[in-house]
Amino acid sequence: MKNLAYKLYALSFNLCAHLPLQTKKTALLSPHMASFTDSLGDMEKEMQTRGYRTVRISGADIKPKKRSLSALWRMLRFFTKGAYDLATSGIVYLNDNFMPMADLHFQNKAVVIQLWHAEGAFKRFGLDIGGLPGEVVERVKKGNARLDAVVCSSKGVVPVYASAFGVTEEKVFPLGSPRADRYIQSANGAHAREMRRKLFGDTEKRIILYAPTFRDDPTENAHLLDTFDFEAFEKRFGERYRLILRLHPQFGRNTRVPQGVEDYTSYPSANDLIAACDMVITDYSSICLDFALVDKPCVFYAFDLCKYCGERDFYFDYKNYVPGAVAESFEELLTALETAEADRDALHRFTVFNFDTPDGRSAVRIADMAIRTASAK
Repeated sequence: MKNLAYKLYALSFNLCAHLPLQTKKTALLSPHMASFTDSLGDMEKEMQTRGYRTVRISGADIKPKKRSLSALWRMLRFFTKGAYDLATSGIVYLNDNFMPMADLHFQNKAVVIQLWHAEGAFKRFGLDIGGLPGEVVERVKKGNARLDAVVCSSKGVVPVYASAFGVTEEKVFPLGSPRADRYIQSANGAHAREMRRKLFGDTEKRIILYAPTFRDDPTENAHLLDTFDFEAFEKRFGERYRLILRLHPQFGRNTRVPQGVEDYTSYPSANDLIAACDMVITDYSSICLDFALVDKPCVFYAFDLCKYCGERDFYFDYKNYVPGAVAESFEELLTALETAEADRDALHRFTVFNFDTPDGRSAVRIADMAIRTASAK
């Protein structure tokens, strides 16, 4: 069924690719995430300041939460208007692998740039994930061959991104992350205080974000929160900490959130939560990169570390790489939280490796590169 959808989309796209290319039009393609609060949103603003018209294309349109006429209409638009916009845009930015890419014939002067939706190097992603079906690997490789550039956040992770996308290192540009630059500019000071008051009122408690990542097994996702004893946490830390939850978008609907837990999964912007929270508890989520970037403590609840390493694995030794205490049981987690403070040296090393020295101008550099590449074609 998926292959049929890919072919239908490609048919629509390739027909539209015979129409004139609109060089001052930029497409922002989000195959999975629909909020455009990552680097795609920052590139949208930057391109608009340069006089480019921007169009948003979201894969969420073909994954409706419920069947309705409006959902059917969005799906139809994705395969028609969305394909037209993608095929006729002079510059295309995307933030994930787009499976129909393998069958798309972009016009010669079109520039296609992969921004990815995370920064740095943490758990393996893309083609570096073990056990991918052969047809998926071939489709991703073929699609990524159509990329003009892959953007990453630092020089140190260039080899990782080349491997994950199956491209040469010459195609990987360490221009920084617009999304990360935004954190540097707004995660502390007035914006952070404003977000904290807006979301949590005038509480004096420290706000801890629990943000576990998804597992490939839907059954594990459905029961993952059973491994966190929210009642025990509240009993021990209720007077000091306020715990909120945010699940990864790829958690299924069957994941049960215990009654009384403050669930911010549907809150539209993770950026606001990162600004407002004081600390993060995660496992293998790249959200730790964002907290490290703004010098906030990270604690890692890796109760299934051995199993996860066997199935997904990391680019570096997990325990020696992450910038915070690692707990492999809930009791260890509670103990770690008793004294959890930011390890400045560890955070600094982690941040420099993954971000170089952010200067707030990543979007400018990426736009310059995109326009320069388009002019050279």
